[in-house]
Amino acid sequence: MAASPSTARAINDRFALRLLQDEGPLTATQLKTLTGLSRPTVADLVERLHRSGLVHVVGESGAERRGPNAKLYGLVADRAHLAALDVRTRSVSVTVADLLGTTLAEASVPVGDDSDTGPAVEKAVALLERTVKEAGADRLHSVAVGAPGLIDPATGELRDSSGLPAWHRRLVGVLQERLPAHVLVENETNLAAVAELREGAARDREDFVLLWLGQGVGAAVVLGGRLRRGASGGAGEIGFLPVPGTSGLPSATGCDGGFHELACAAAVESLAAAHGLTAADALTSGDTAADALTSGDAGADGPAAGPAPTPGHAAFLDALARRLAIGAAAVVSVLDPGCVVLAGETGHQGGAALAARVETELAALSPLRTEVRATALGDAAVLRGALLLARDTAQDALFGAPTAGL
Repeated sequence: MAASPSTARAINDRFALRLLQDEGPLTATQLKTLTGLSRPTVADLVERLHRSGLVHVVGESGAERRGPNAKLYGLVADRAHLAALDVRTRSVSVTVADLLGTTLAEASVPVGDDSDTGPAVEKAVALLERTVKEAGADRLHSVAVGAPGLIDPATGELRDSSGLPAWHRRLVGVLQERLPAHVLVENETNLAAVAELREGAARDREDFVLLWLGQGVGAAVVLGGRLRRGASGGAGEIGFLPVPGTSGLPSATGCDGGFHELACAAAVESLAAAHGLTAADALTSGDTAADALTSGDAGADGPAAGPAPTPGHAAFLDALARRLAIGAAAVVSVLDPGCVVLAGETGHQGGAALAARVETELAALSPLRTEVRATALGDAAVLRGALLLARDTAQDALFGAPTAGL
């Protein structure tokens, strides 16, 4: 069935707006070439978007040739302002951006373990308000919150989970009550995967699994370029995965005995201590040594050799890689994603050195060829993923026809 004229216009407008976002300012001729539309259709499209306040003239092109210069059209970036929040157990980080996703202001604040729900929520809200003011934004169109825990697929709400601060759940409700904006919440690991897919380590992949290795342990599954949440929103809860080498079995109320026991931050710290190291020093020293071996000036004898990892560092990284490969092998054997991205604090600090070791160990456990990569976005992955979610939400509302989403 052929699209109606109004539907065709909406599709063309959305296509042109996406091109202006991805390619930057364009002339009408460039839009004609990229869209394949006729010149009159593009002229009508540009005029329509200009009247709607979504597009404006940002300059001219063609000063090097004879004849009149062509107008350059770009998105009106301040048509809407966005906010992204990364809510951790002990801190909150905020970024405020324009409709193009350009950061205008950012800040973070610690939240102590002993903070009561009310004061912790007010501290986070005050941080957002200060950052919005610093960005020069009058109001926010869309706000996306990244937090640990399960998101109810039916309601889109953060579930009440044991082990997580109560103020996390209350914060989302307060933002929804106080802000005249779209307020969304998504699991932090899922947001990190979206960011790595679109801007980070998995830009060239349609299928991959991101392992979040921090205070908590989780995974995000991306198949066919789409985030897969599962029937109850719990796809990737690998902290509960029963694995060998733990004290027992996990339960419905606790992941002690699961993969969490081998790979969480506390477990990494204990493993490092057993090798006479601190976790931060062991992880970063291993990656620094690996980088030094490949970044020196090449001479007659090959790359200049940097300091190799000490026996303690190397033994620690090998032991940690064996642990991580156990969980990764279980995921790979079921999903065959072809790529695993190590993220979170451990994945970021361990970098390429840890990723290479996990890939080697994984190859010994699974016949399925799987590349293992370190996060490209590091600590910024969750916040960047939240900003992408907020931007997509705002653009869906302002541009018309919705996209497929995360």
